Amino acid sequence: MPEPITMYGATHCGDTIRVRRTLQSMSIPFGDINIDHDLEAESFVLFINGGNRTTPTIVVGEGKWKLVVIEPDNQEVDEMLRRAGYLNNDAP
Repeated sequence: MPEPITMYGATHCGDTIRVRRTLQSMSIPFGDINIDHDLEAESFVLFINGGNRTTPTIVVGEGKWKLVVIEPDNQEVDEMLRRAGYLNNDAP
């Protein structure tokens, strides 16, 4: 079973918009949290990114072990989806 994905993004962030569109176009389920409207989520992003408000910050998995991906390019999104179990390892 694929791992859950949560994306912490910002309203006018081009990378957030790009990743959101990619996940939606592939029908990948994900939590979409806007840190412009959620102070607790913003605090989490600041903590994870050493005080920087870096978006998107994506968390894959739940429990004690998670994969955190920051501002991924398209190849990194593909790798993240492979590791999460949404793409076949043989997919380009």
